[in-house]
Amino acid sequence: MKILHILSQRPEQTGSGVYITQMMRQARAAGHENALLAGVPDRFNPPAHEACATSFFVRFGKDLPHAVAGMSDVMPYPSVRFRDLSDAELNAYEACFAMRMQEAVNTFRPDIIHVNHLWLAASLARRLFPSHPVMASSHGSDLRQFRTNPHLRPRVLAGCRGLDAVCALHEMQRRDICELYGISPDKVHVTGAGYDEELFSCAVREPLPPVRICYAGKLSAAKGVPWLLRAVESLSGNVRLDLCGSGSGDEQAAILRHAEALGGRVVVHGNLNHQALAQVMQQAHIFVLPSMFEGLPLVMLEALACGCRLVSTRLPGVEEAFAGLPETVLRMVELPRLHGADTPVADDEPAFTAALADALCEMVRLTRAEEHPPVSGEVTAVLDRYTWRAVFKRVDICYTALVNKKTNIY
Repeated sequence: MKILHILSQRPEQTGSGVYITQMMRQARAAGHENALLAGVPDRFNPPAHEACATSFFVRFGKDLPHAVAGMSDVMPYPSVRFRDLSDAELNAYEACFAMRMQEAVNTFRPDIIHVNHLWLAASLARRLFPSHPVMASSHGSDLRQFRTNPHLRPRVLAGCRGLDAVCALHEMQRRDICELYGISPDKVHVTGAGYDEELFSCAVREPLPPVRICYAGKLSAAKGVPWLLRAVESLSGNVRLDLCGSGSGDEQAAILRHAEALGGRVVVHGNLNHQALAQVMQQAHIFVLPSMFEGLPLVMLEALACGCRLVSTRLPGVEEAFAGLPETVLRMVELPRLHGADTPVADDEPAFTAALADALCEMVRLTRAEEHPPVSGEVTAVLDRYTWRAVFKRVDICYTALVNKKTNIY
């Protein structure tokens, strides 16, 4: 089977980049042939990829005059927001991706097209290739864009409502997709996302102290980082926060100033490749994700596989994926009330910070009492469901069903 994988942003960063990379690796291992179409900066040099037969790129800064349009409003690299693009810029964006999609299909001749995000690229692929099987994977950020950019919904729905299949991260997201996009429930499948079990695993930790807390993700308010720093500031004893990731603009600048003010309690690592992140997680005792909005957070699976205890906001994807874990392994913190998708109500901020600090304090206490990583049948059961091999098996069922339905596409 020949699969054309499409991602409208950089394929080597963020959760959707990890996803598309792993889908190609697993597809190749299953005997399929892959091609990649992605949106990248002008000077981007794609890493050699043994799982990908050929690549096609829309180069932002050359083919289009602006930076990569990111699926999150804050990206870990220079980007523009979809909400800020004019109609003329959106038309040029679609025209450029359409030209590159036509080139990819004419050259590679795929049996199926798999687009990442229920957004403009997925809509475009469906409309351009009505005789091809076209499916899309949601990563959560697309639903946020859909909710916060009503003026773009007609462009998105024009094609996304006609997709042959959609992969969702969890059951609540599946229901949201059906409701928001008007897609039939029998076309939306919960396939999840996964972690690299070969890379993310337990290692021998350095002896206490300090108790090390790790955060990995965008340095933004939507990810809850400002409140995390306030919570860490209130913790007693020898505790250190490893802050991994980057952001942009004033939000990142404010976060870095706060981190610097905390001195040795916070170590700022910046963006890390997966190998370096795994090494940090293997030495951390607690992983924290205080995000206001998330699909299925891969970093929590990676941290759990490295032997970390977990602290997270109570998000649907977290509740579903990590169901069954005891409170000695996972502590969830109630979200504050939100303006829109991810802006806390100011009156709720002190209570949210205090609850986050309490959860971290309890995990610090458990770490000091039981230094060894938490290992149990419940932990193993969660991790087994979310290896990339297991995730791809669920996706491959969709591939096979769709390809068998549509024949003579050329």
